[in-house]
Amino acid sequence: MALLEIRKLTRRFGALEAVKDVSLAIEAGEFFTLLGPSGCGKTTILRMIAGFDAPDEGEILLDGVSLAGVPPERRPLHTVFQSYALFPHMSVAGNIAFPLEMAGKPKDEIRRRVKETLALVHLEEKTESFPHELSGGQKQRVALARGLVNQPRLLLLDEPLGALDAKLRVEMQSELIALQREVGITFIFVTHSQQEALALSHRIAVMRDGRVEQLDEPDTLYSAPANRFVADFIGKINLLDVEVVASSKARLGLRAAGLGEIAATDPRPITVGERGAFALRPELVRVFGRRESADLKNRFEGTVRELLYLGDVTLYKVELADGCVIEAMMPNAAPGRAKFHEVGDVVTVCWRHDAGVYLRN
Repeated sequence: MALLEIRKLTRRFGALEAVKDVSLAIEAGEFFTLLGPSGCGKTTILRMIAGFDAPDEGEILLDGVSLAGVPPERRPLHTVFQSYALFPHMSVAGNIAFPLEMAGKPKDEIRRRVKETLALVHLEEKTESFPHELSGGQKQRVALARGLVNQPRLLLLDEPLGALDAKLRVEMQSELIALQREVGITFIFVTHSQQEALALSHRIAVMRDGRVEQLDEPDTLYSAPANRFVADFIGKINLLDVEVVASSKARLGLRAAGLGEIAATDPRPITVGERGAFALRPELVRVFGRRESADLKNRFEGTVRELLYLGDVTLYKVELADGCVIEAMMPNAAPGRAKFHEVGDVVTVCWRHDAGVYLRN
């Protein structure tokens, strides 16, 4: 049995359906992420799990027991917010001890658990410091420690890294993974950052307009998106409108308007004449100069119109003869590369027949 079950959950605000018939099962010890753009319903679900809001329909069960009517303070979980919500007049130790004091725990137990939790988040030397004396990352660790000190069954994290700068966010991602692995508590994480979700999660539910579009492990979401929205939302991708012109177990032939025929594969039975989209990740596209060659079925000549140097990789935008633009991401340390392709260079973009994914409309 799953630790947390969400069954046919719906929440309305007037005429707006913020959450529409959502069902999820979250396992004990899992790092589970709700991912989606602003307004997709992910924070509303988190608030209903926490007890800050009530569903109009459906139920939430913890260990098979309904949480309906259980107030937030009596639920065995804790929420960590983006704003940290630390008490400015309390020391680090005081902030972490607060939930234990509210629960009426003995002073000796409070001291012991605060000390243990401070060690867990590597803040032993900041025990007597106040929030205004801490960096953003340290404040985030205090908020996490306060959430963990009561040893909740679930830790709910609502955009907890959103207020940090880019470098610190990456550092905190590593710390979150290590922390979750060490304490073994189930994390339910809300974010709109695809990179963050892919880096942290065991499983991700991608949401749009109150519904779950796809629920999968990160690598499946990235390499086998269920539809256009997921493909476009998770990372960079080339999306081409196509028509199926040939279909067998061994081969899928697609025709893209103005581009020509694309060789692909798909094990599903697909009807010739069907229309859909071809999704191709830029890192699976190779760019060759005129004098170079590659034995790949999909080869199209074009001109480099734009390039973006990103340090370890360069993103090329190549315009083909018909005006179609293909993005390709090439490693800058690739062996045998004498120089970058420049804007205006005539090049050939290529990819393997099994590199892309056909998405039905």
